[in-house]
Amino acid sequence: MGIGSGIVLFVIGAVLAFALNVTVDWIDLNMVGYLLMGAGALIFLISLVLYARRRSVRDPIDPGLE
Repeated sequence: MGIGSGIVLFVIGAVLAFALNVTVDWIDLNMVGYLLMGAGALIFLISLVLYARRRSVRDPIDPGLE
């Protein structure tokens, strides 16, 4: 899972929560949409943090050996 999957989950959740006007007796689609939006935002933020940590790691090769 990465930045793209977080954005996709957020967009699908927004469509379910705000654009879809369907009533289903056994599930609340608005709540599912809000849950997907929250999960998408969380995955997006975690991916950004992990990406920033990966870029800040120094090169393990010793520059004195060149």
